[in-house]
Amino acid sequence: MDINCLIFDDFETLDLFGPVEVFGKIEECCIKYFSMHGGKITNKDNVQIITENLNQIDKYDVLIIPGGKGIRMLVNDVEFAKKLKIVAGKMLWCLTVCTGSALLAKTGLLDGFEATSNKMAFEWVKTSGKNVKWKYKARWVVDNKYYTSSGISAGIDMSLGFVCDNFGEEKAREITKRMEYVWNNNKNDDIFALLK
Repeated sequence: MDINCLIFDDFETLDLFGPVEVFGKIEECCIKYFSMHGGKITNKDNVQIITENLNQIDKYDVLIIPGGKGIRMLVNDVEFAKKLKIVAGKMLWCLTVCTGSALLAKTGLLDGFEATSNKMAFEWVKTSGKNVKWKYKARWVVDNKYYTSSGISAGIDMSLGFVCDNFGEEKAREITKRMEYVWNNNKNDDIFALLK
Protein backbone atom coordinates (compact mmCIF):
# COMPACT_ATOMS: atom_id res chain seq x y z
CA MET A 1 0.00 0.00 0.00
CA ASP A 2 1.50 3.32 -1.09
CA ILE A 3 1.16 6.17 1.41
CA ASN A 4 1.48 9.33 -0.68
CA CYS A 5 2.22 12.37 1.49
CA LEU A 6 1.42 15.69 -0.16
CA ILE A 7 3.45 18.44 1.47
CA PHE A 8 4.14 22.14 1.01
CA ASP A 9 6.28 24.85 2.59
CA ASP A 10 5.33 25.52 6.22
CA PHE A 11 3.48 22.25 6.78
CA GLU A 12 2.96 21.34 10.45
CA THR A 13 5.62 18.82 11.54
CA LEU A 14 3.47 16.48 13.63
CA ASP A 15 0.61 16.62 11.11
CA LEU A 16 2.91 14.76 8.75
CA PHE A 17 5.21 12.74 10.97
CA GLY A 18 2.51 11.53 13.36
CA PRO A 19 0.84 9.52 10.57
CA VAL A 20 4.24 8.63 9.07
CA GLU A 21 5.24 7.11 12.43
CA VAL A 22 2.10 4.97 12.35
CA PHE A 23 2.25 3.83 8.72
CA GLY A 24 6.00 3.31 8.95
CA LYS A 25 5.31 0.43 11.34
CA ILE A 26 3.40 -1.51 8.67
CA GLU A 27 5.51 -3.64 6.33
CA GLU A 28 2.91 -3.42 3.56
CA CYS A 29 3.17 0.37 3.45
CA CYS A 30 5.57 2.35 1.27
CA ILE A 31 5.78 6.03 2.22
CA LYS A 32 6.51 8.60 -0.47
CA TYR A 33 6.64 12.40 -0.38
CA PHE A 34 5.24 14.68 -3.07
CA SER A 35 4.76 18.40 -3.61
CA MET A 36 3.28 20.54 -6.36
CA HIS A 37 6.52 20.85 -8.32
CA GLY A 38 8.86 18.48 -6.50
CA GLY A 39 12.14 19.47 -4.90
CA LYS A 40 13.00 20.53 -1.36
CA ILE A 41 10.19 21.51 0.98
CA THR A 42 10.94 23.28 4.28
CA ASN A 43 8.62 23.90 7.19
CA LYS A 44 8.57 26.34 10.11
CA ASP A 45 10.58 23.91 12.26
CA ASN A 46 13.28 23.80 9.55
CA VAL A 47 12.41 20.23 8.62
CA GLN A 48 13.51 19.70 5.02
CA ILE A 49 12.21 16.95 2.75
CA ILE A 50 13.11 16.18 -0.85
CA THR A 51 9.86 15.51 -2.70
CA GLU A 52 8.80 14.16 -6.04
CA ASN A 53 6.52 16.11 -8.38
CA LEU A 54 2.82 15.49 -7.72
CA ASN A 55 2.51 14.26 -11.32
CA GLN A 56 4.82 11.34 -10.47
CA ILE A 57 2.33 9.56 -8.22
CA ASP A 58 1.82 6.17 -9.82
CA LYS A 59 -0.08 4.23 -7.17
CA TYR A 60 -3.32 5.68 -5.89
CA ASP A 61 -3.77 3.97 -2.55
CA VAL A 62 -3.63 6.59 0.23
CA LEU A 63 -3.12 10.35 0.11
CA ILE A 64 -2.18 12.19 3.30
CA ILE A 65 -2.58 15.98 3.44
CA PRO A 66 -1.18 17.68 6.56
CA GLY A 67 -2.10 21.15 7.71
CA GLY A 68 0.05 24.10 8.70
CA LYS A 69 0.52 27.80 8.05
CA GLY A 70 1.33 27.13 4.40
CA ILE A 71 -2.32 26.17 3.85
CA ARG A 72 -3.43 29.79 4.19
CA MET A 73 -1.85 30.75 0.86
CA LEU A 74 -2.13 27.40 -0.90
CA VAL A 75 -5.89 27.18 -0.38
CA ASN A 76 -6.35 30.01 -2.90
CA ASP A 77 -4.06 28.49 -5.55
CA VAL A 78 -6.45 27.53 -8.36
CA GLU A 79 -3.87 25.48 -10.27
CA PHE A 80 -3.04 23.50 -7.14
CA ALA A 81 -6.73 22.83 -6.40
CA LYS A 82 -7.28 21.50 -9.93
CA LYS A 83 -4.31 19.16 -9.70
CA LEU A 84 -5.25 18.02 -6.20
CA LYS A 85 -8.79 17.26 -7.33
CA ILE A 86 -7.49 14.93 -10.04
CA VAL A 87 -5.02 13.15 -7.76
CA ALA A 88 -7.32 12.88 -4.75
CA GLY A 89 -10.18 11.75 -6.96
CA LYS A 90 -8.15 8.71 -8.03
CA MET A 91 -7.13 7.69 -4.49
CA LEU A 92 -8.69 4.78 -2.66
CA TRP A 93 -8.49 6.83 0.55
CA CYS A 94 -7.73 10.45 1.41
CA LEU A 95 -6.59 11.38 4.92
CA THR A 96 -6.28 14.97 6.08
CA VAL A 97 -4.80 16.27 9.30
CA CYS A 98 -5.74 19.58 10.90
CA THR A 99 -6.31 22.33 8.30
CA GLY A 100 -5.38 19.94 5.51
CA SER A 101 -9.13 19.41 5.18
CA ALA A 102 -9.40 23.00 3.88
CA LEU A 103 -7.32 22.04 0.84
CA LEU A 104 -9.41 18.98 0.10
CA ALA A 105 -12.65 20.92 0.68
CA LYS A 106 -11.53 23.58 -1.80
CA THR A 107 -11.53 20.95 -4.58
CA GLY A 108 -15.21 20.18 -4.01
CA LEU A 109 -14.48 16.51 -3.32
CA LEU A 110 -15.74 16.80 0.28
CA ASP A 111 -19.06 18.33 -0.77
CA GLY A 112 -21.90 16.40 0.84
CA PHE A 113 -19.56 14.49 3.16
CA GLU A 114 -18.90 14.91 6.87
CA ALA A 115 -15.48 16.27 7.81
CA THR A 116 -13.65 18.01 10.63
CA SER A 117 -10.58 20.13 11.23
CA ASN A 118 -8.55 21.97 13.84
CA LYS A 119 -10.89 23.70 16.29
CA MET A 120 -8.70 26.81 16.51
CA ALA A 121 -9.10 27.36 12.74
CA PHE A 122 -12.50 25.74 12.32
CA GLU A 123 -14.49 28.79 11.20
CA TRP A 124 -11.81 29.68 8.64
CA VAL A 125 -11.64 26.10 7.32
CA LYS A 126 -15.43 26.06 6.84
CA THR A 127 -15.13 28.90 4.31
CA SER A 128 -13.19 26.54 2.02
CA GLY A 129 -16.12 24.19 1.62
CA LYS A 130 -19.59 25.54 2.28
CA ASN A 131 -21.24 22.33 1.06
CA VAL A 132 -19.23 20.13 3.40
CA LYS A 133 -21.03 18.75 6.46
CA TRP A 134 -18.54 20.14 8.96
CA LYS A 135 -18.55 18.32 12.29
CA TYR A 136 -17.13 20.43 15.11
CA LYS A 137 -17.06 17.87 17.90
CA ALA A 138 -14.96 15.04 16.50
CA ARG A 139 -11.42 13.77 17.01
CA TRP A 140 -11.65 12.44 13.49
CA VAL A 141 -14.38 11.72 10.96
CA VAL A 142 -14.75 8.92 8.43
CA ASP A 143 -17.13 9.38 5.52
CA ASN A 144 -16.80 7.28 2.40
CA LYS A 145 -13.10 7.26 1.44
CA TYR A 146 -12.35 10.42 3.40
CA TYR A 147 -10.72 10.48 6.83
CA THR A 148 -10.37 13.97 8.31
CA SER A 149 -8.90 14.75 11.70
CA SER A 150 -8.92 17.60 14.15
CA GLY A 151 -5.76 19.45 15.16
CA ILE A 152 -2.23 18.14 14.92
CA SER A 153 -1.96 15.14 17.30
CA ALA A 154 -5.42 13.93 16.24
CA GLY A 155 -3.75 12.81 13.02
CA ILE A 156 -2.07 10.02 14.99
CA ASP A 157 -5.40 8.85 16.40
CA MET A 158 -6.99 9.00 12.94
CA SER A 159 -4.12 7.07 11.36
CA LEU A 160 -4.44 4.37 14.00
CA GLY A 161 -8.18 4.34 13.29
CA PHE A 162 -7.42 3.83 9.60
CA VAL A 163 -5.05 0.98 10.48
CA CYS A 164 -7.74 -0.56 12.68
CA ASP A 165 -10.30 -0.33 9.85
CA ASN A 166 -7.98 -1.77 7.20
CA PHE A 167 -5.49 -3.99 9.02
CA GLY A 168 -7.38 -4.87 12.20
CA GLU A 169 -7.44 -3.65 15.79
CA GLU A 170 -4.66 -6.05 16.82
CA LYS A 171 -2.30 -4.33 14.38
CA ALA A 172 -3.31 -0.90 15.61
CA ARG A 173 -2.74 -1.95 19.23
CA GLU A 174 0.64 -3.43 18.34
CA ILE A 175 1.67 -0.08 16.84
CA THR A 176 0.51 1.89 19.89
CA LYS A 177 2.56 -0.41 22.10
CA ARG A 178 5.69 0.10 19.98
CA MET A 179 5.13 3.85 20.04
CA GLU A 180 4.28 3.87 23.76
CA TYR A 181 1.30 5.97 22.70
CA VAL A 182 -2.06 6.24 24.47
CA TRP A 183 -4.51 6.00 21.58
CA ASN A 184 -7.80 7.87 21.76
CA ASN A 185 -9.69 5.27 19.75
CA ASN A 186 -13.08 6.98 20.09
CA LYS A 187 -13.32 9.32 17.12
CA ASN A 188 -16.16 11.23 18.77
CA ASP A 189 -14.26 11.87 22.01
CA ASP A 190 -12.98 15.39 21.37
CA ILE A 191 -12.10 17.30 24.53
CA PHE A 192 -10.63 20.13 22.46
CA ALA A 193 -14.08 20.95 21.08
CA LEU A 194 -14.98 22.01 24.63
CA LEU A 195 -11.98 24.30 25.15
CA LYS A 196 -12.96 27.69 23.78
